[in-house]
Amino acid sequence: MGDPKGFLTTPREDWPRRPVEERVRDWDEVFVPGALLPIVSRQADRCMDCGIPFCHDACPLGNLIPEWNDLVSRGDWRAASDRLHATNNFPEFTGRLCPAPCEAGCVLAINQPAVTIKNVEVAIADRAWSDGFAPPSPPDRLSGRRVAVIGSGPTGLAAAQQLTRAGHTVAVYEKDDRLGGLMRYGIPEFKMEKHHLERRVEQMRAEGTRFRTSTAVGRDVGAAELRARYDAVVLAVGATAWRDLPLPGRELAGVHQAMEYLPLANRVCQGDVEVSPLSAAGKHVVIVGGGDTGADCLGTAVREGAASVTQLDIYAQPGAERDEDSEPWPTYPKIYRLSAAHEEARDLESAPAADADARLFAASTLHFTGDAGGHVRALHLVEVDARRRPLPGSGRTIPADLVLLALGFSGPDREDGLVDQLGLALDPRGTIARDADFATNVPGVFAAGDAARGQSLIVWAIAEGRAVAAAVDRCLTGATQLPAPIGPYDRPMAV
Repeated sequence: MGDPKGFLTTPREDWPRRPVEERVRDWDEVFVPGALLPIVSRQADRCMDCGIPFCHDACPLGNLIPEWNDLVSRGDWRAASDRLHATNNFPEFTGRLCPAPCEAGCVLAINQPAVTIKNVEVAIADRAWSDGFAPPSPPDRLSGRRVAVIGSGPTGLAAAQQLTRAGHTVAVYEKDDRLGGLMRYGIPEFKMEKHHLERRVEQMRAEGTRFRTSTAVGRDVGAAELRARYDAVVLAVGATAWRDLPLPGRELAGVHQAMEYLPLANRVCQGDVEVSPLSAAGKHVVIVGGGDTGADCLGTAVREGAASVTQLDIYAQPGAERDEDSEPWPTYPKIYRLSAAHEEARDLESAPAADADARLFAASTLHFTGDAGGHVRALHLVEVDARRRPLPGSGRTIPADLVLLALGFSGPDREDGLVDQLGLALDPRGTIARDADFATNVPGVFAAGDAARGQSLIVWAIAEGRAVAAAVDRCLTGATQLPAPIGPYDRPMAV
């Protein structure tokens, strides 16, 4: 540890965000450029170098957090980069997008604000790129085995990079026109600018990974044909079958899924279209769903110039502190958090019908009503108790010209025919069934990520990619030196 008394003398200081009025006028990342490095070494000094670092277990990647905290506090950025990349293929992604369960498991968090682990991580990753500490790492020799990875989200990319570095010839198939999965067409630019993604893809190309975009396996290429062409296939197609809300008025124009809306905003930023066909400009927007996807819709609608934006959350507003009885340390607690998007909505007073940060908690949608032309104009809701029972007399109506459903995902999308063509077994949740070696019921076919685990966090996605790569390497060669940070049945720490 760089400063044995750092956790006693230095308060927590987070990466500052740009002023709200400035950042909502563009799509750049919300943080102040260059403001992290002056504070991150002092923040790394707050790490206690505990005897049992629970942050390791809280992170499925097993990141060596006390080690790279110590190296950053000493200014050894190259060594810090080496330790960080030893467990994480894409720390610039997780440092921006992960909700940081590691910080919930920080020993310091028992009675103080946790170490800013996520900020230290992204600082190391960005410094690694700027100082040339992340060169391509091609294999010394090829194994002669060929692997297809279907899906280029964080799971697919992590699996592909690990297998390529192990010497296998890897081709990644992506149905969209660009690589990245939901990181490309789902995560708004203000949360992660896409040049971070492009940089990693180019590194992987230099290492030997091949990419096939605009190719939907099951539709553009037969699944059985692809299986016959490769020694192994990794399914990392994500859980993109969205949950719907079958209520009266769902058929009205203007009621859309969040993942119909968000990719169009990404395409505007990419220059594919000038204005999104579903732009929120001048509209009263209601987002149904209180999770991160809903918050992404909120920030996007604010930037598009919505007349108002309201986000509905069926759960009651959580408290500001951890409930030690139901969610004791070091589990990840459900507490009140103010994302950048909610801060923007609060400061701009974007939701006059809602609470200060645009969220209506304990709110359940009843139905939608529209105008004579069949377009949605209002959402009818009711307040609910902790068991989701309607509270008498609490019904209300709020204006809605655009309704976005952000209710999560239930499993892989079956429209392309991949699941049926391969004859894959599914579990009761609708996700792809697999055994303890990540193998499906089809020989040579493996499943990883949200497609098999169910909707989860980006750190779990990358951990799945690294683990399935080890399983595939072992299957193809009889042994492996690739790390497997998790098993297919591992779950986050819980009571």
